[in-house]
Amino acid sequence: METLAITLLTIDTIALIALVLLQSGKSAGLSGAISGGAEQMFGKQKARGIDAVLHKATIVTGVLFFVLAFLSAYILG
Repeated sequence: METLAITLLTIDTIALIALVLLQSGKSAGLSGAISGGAEQMFGKQKARGIDAVLHKATIVTGVLFFVLAFLSAYILG
């Protein structure tokens, strides 16, 4: 069971890193980071096509990462 949890966590970690690196940059610099967050919150910037799929897949793998991390800590602890 320990080996399965660690293996799944490793695969999920690699997938999460790949998904984050595949996403396109939304803004440049610190000023873009501040205004980019506000634009996303108020709906001015919508993700379309492959960006939407990558965004949803990143959320799913992120949640799975935390679940597997807690599960492996519970099993190993």
